[in-house]
Amino acid sequence: MRFSHITAATTLAFSLLAMPAHAEPTLADGWTLEPLTGPSPFHGVHGLTVTPEGRLLAGSVVGATLYEIDRKTGAVTVAEAAPDGMADDVEQGPDGTLAWTAFLQGKVFARTPAGELLTLAEGLPGTNSLAWTDDGRLFMTQVFAGDALWELDPTGKEDPRLIMKDMGGLNGFDFGPDGHLYGPIWFKSQIARVNVDAGTLEVIADGFQTPAAVNFNSKNELYAVDTQAGEVIRVDVASGAKTIVAQVKPAIDNLAFAPDDTLYISNMADNAIIEVDVETGESTALVSGPLAVAADIAMGPDGRTLYVADVFAIRAIDTQTGDVTEIARVFAQEMDYPTSMAVAHNKFAVAGLTAGAVQLFDGPTGKSIDLMHGFTTPTEALPLEDGGILVTEYARGAIVRVNPDDHEDRITLADKLDGPAMMQQGPDSAIYFSETKGGRISRLTDSGGVETVVDDLANPEGFTFLANGGMAIVEAAKQQITMIMPEGDRVTIASGLPFGVIPEEGPEVFMPTGVAEDDKGNLYFSSEILAQVFKLSPSNL
Repeated sequence: MRFSHITAATTLAFSLLAMPAHAEPTLADGWTLEPLTGPSPFHGVHGLTVTPEGRLLAGSVVGATLYEIDRKTGAVTVAEAAPDGMADDVEQGPDGTLAWTAFLQGKVFARTPAGELLTLAEGLPGTNSLAWTDDGRLFMTQVFAGDALWELDPTGKEDPRLIMKDMGGLNGFDFGPDGHLYGPIWFKSQIARVNVDAGTLEVIADGFQTPAAVNFNSKNELYAVDTQAGEVIRVDVASGAKTIVAQVKPAIDNLAFAPDDTLYISNMADNAIIEVDVETGESTALVSGPLAVAADIAMGPDGRTLYVADVFAIRAIDTQTGDVTEIARVFAQEMDYPTSMAVAHNKFAVAGLTAGAVQLFDGPTGKSIDLMHGFTTPTEALPLEDGGILVTEYARGAIVRVNPDDHEDRITLADKLDGPAMMQQGPDSAIYFSETKGGRISRLTDSGGVETVVDDLANPEGFTFLANGGMAIVEAAKQQITMIMPEGDRVTIASGLPFGVIPEEGPEVFMPTGVAEDDKGNLYFSSEILAQVFKLSPSNL
């Protein structure tokens, strides 16, 4: 997995709590609830392994869970629950010990055959890839929030031993028959061979776009996946020659061979595990989902099309049919993991909280206009009529205006805010925003000040202005949607809803829940727990 522009400090901040339990939803009189999209089993899927016994395991970072997938039916069950199940990579050792990398926590966990949970490493941001030797040695790399290769003590008693660093991003790797470690060098578009005892590295193949992982099959043939090209490639270890054996959509993260040499690959954007026939090139999704994560949402100007910041993609949903279409995905084009979505003035904008990124798109065509970095945990980006953009910076407690003529020119309009999160331009043209930590909806005044509009809210995230003159607000900590009536009364229209993941540290809006209204008066909300969008309908429609 890649979170570009991530810092070590940011990495350590995002340690997710377990997904909160949610009871059967309770609805106010006259309201009904139904899914708009089908559920997804994962929240982005990354590292893969097939154990000698044939168990197919897959890890999710955002979902902080390790899963087992039935290779015949595609049924998904939880193998290791959140938060300790966060896995960017997972591998089983020769004694049956299962180890995995908790990328955002900077840790490596292991579960022994006796069931004991061990911490093999901590304080190493960007723990990424794992591989065991046949005699039980375990190796791990840091990538994206670090760049180093370590040997770990499988018992957790000894500190990790640094082997080498500054390799260029040694990602998903595997030991070859010669006892050397083979893996892609992400930032150099190469595949290398590493002598872990001598601490030396040599390039054996290059010319890739973005190689993400390699694996040997039982015939000792080396296969690689190129996440940007969407290719599965056989690599001749002696000559470096490459043969493309299969083509899928970009955003492949990892691969694994079963004992019978069946190949599985993971695709982050499609929430998919795909079975690949390396002889024919045919690929079949064993499991997939219409959405990857389902973070923030926003209604388009037609009152029918719902836009979703899906972390690994940007998607649009026809609210009348439920059909999902893709606008952009990571690696197919330059984009940095969008977590928020705002639509205004024939544009839509997304913010990538972990990447410090804001991206602006042309509404009619869906083409990227600009990709900007250097924001401090941006939780929302809102296009303005004059071409400028407003950005909420959660960690800095600020709202920043980006100059429409020079996107490097940024002016702070307000600061000392209490967790500024999602934004809307109200019917009065004023800018409204939720302060998640402060528990309120606030407004920027004409004089440059800030005033409270609604208070005593429980971690408000997304909100929207309604056609009836009221407002609908997501109260994440209560897992409910509250309606502020035009006369000011509050009505809980639905509670016990499947959202409200709040991290132990860092922004409470790590994966924000959005709410939007269509032109018929139906409400929609996103569920990061189920990777799904739901529809709330009043009976008076």
